[in-house]
Amino acid sequence: MALKPGDPAPDFSLLDGEGNTVALSGLRGKWVVLYFYPRDNTPGCTTEACAFRDVHADYQARNAVVLGISPDDAKSHTKFTTKFNLPFALLTDADGSVGTAYESYGLKKFMGKEYMGISRNTFLIDPNGQLAEVYLKVKPDGHAAKVLADLAVLTA
Repeated sequence: MALKPGDPAPDFSLLDGEGNTVALSGLRGKWVVLYFYPRDNTPGCTTEACAFRDVHADYQARNAVVLGISPDDAKSHTKFTTKFNLPFALLTDADGSVGTAYESYGLKKFMGKEYMGISRNTFLIDPNGQLAEVYLKVKPDGHAAKVLADLAVLTA
């Protein structure tokens, strides 16, 4: 069953790179941009993270929190955050349970090989915890700006 706008966003509680617990339920009253990405320090993931970084102040001005989720561990997240001066939390979903709840973790194919991994999907969650927009199989270039434009329309 595909998640769609209007559905309740699956709740989660994950650790960030500093060992702090971030729970979706604790962010009620704010918009949440939840983006799933495959791996720290890879070209596409770096492009996407830096794009969200570059417009982060605009997200904050719209009462939005940006959160990235990947299977990478806290040490990797901390290095990635420091290296690219990311002003938002990256969360560790080591077992893929949150990715699974958001239909963003599963069987992937690359060069004839199958493996379990994260799909590059983003979810815009409203202040009441409902999905406002769902972006599947996104391309890193221009994605942060597109989500921001949609958020601007929703918060106008």
